[in-house]
Amino acid sequence: MTFSKFNVSLSKMPYFINNKKEKIHYKSLKGKSPGIIFIHGLNSDMSGQKAISVEKYAKKKKLRFIRFECRGHGKSSGKFEDFTISDWKKDLINIIDNIAKGPQILVGSSMGGWLMFLAAKVRPSRIAGMVGLAAAPDYIDGFYNDLSTKKKSELNKKGFMRYSSYGFSYVVKKKYIIDGRKNKILNKDFKWNKPLILIQGLKDNVVKPDVPEKIVKKVKGNQIQIKLLKNSDHRLSEPFDLQVINESIASVIKKKLS
Repeated sequence: MTFSKFNVSLSKMPYFINNKKEKIHYKSLKGKSPGIIFIHGLNSDMSGQKAISVEKYAKKKKLRFIRFECRGHGKSSGKFEDFTISDWKKDLINIIDNIAKGPQILVGSSMGGWLMFLAAKVRPSRIAGMVGLAAAPDYIDGFYNDLSTKKKSELNKKGFMRYSSYGFSYVVKKKYIIDGRKNKILNKDFKWNKPLILIQGLKDNVVKPDVPEKIVKKVKGNQIQIKLLKNSDHRLSEPFDLQVINESIASVIKKKLS
């Protein structure tokens, strides 16, 4: 396979406008295929160390690259509490359909790993491979089960509650829980015959280290690899972590072209 050639440059258009006239903030690089899309985690944005590191890798290799912010995050439209997994899935699909060109490698961090799988199910022909960074598909049940009885009561009676965790405090609405349960991917087998690499830190206290094994039990394919990092936490943002992430992307590209 040969690559088409493009000059590498940052996109000047910072927003995609959806059919509700809401803004999705993004940045992109022009380059050759396959492209890379970085998908951030819950209550995060596109300016984190992982996203920037992957962008630098893409620029060095002259690959197409996109990082963006789901609605309710960063500079995109709306408040966090007004959106759900379904909304954020639509944001990713809008980026794939309207901004990205050609085959894409999805790199999903935490919640972004859930969105990654959801997008792969509805746009399989556009996805060349996936790299999950502490991927957290179907985390919603664990989130709800870990709530105190008081918080569950507040959520069910008022329809919302304020939740605090790991230095973040935000409003969670009942519809967020209900919608999340409708978007589960691990409740039945998921066929995926393209490269998939799951990177997981063994010191992660957000996503349990056994989650990649649960994913592999449901995702059926012969190109799946788990990388367990002994001294890494949920952030996966230390120099060694970033190196492993970029090497994993390179591995997916190599498999794609072989």
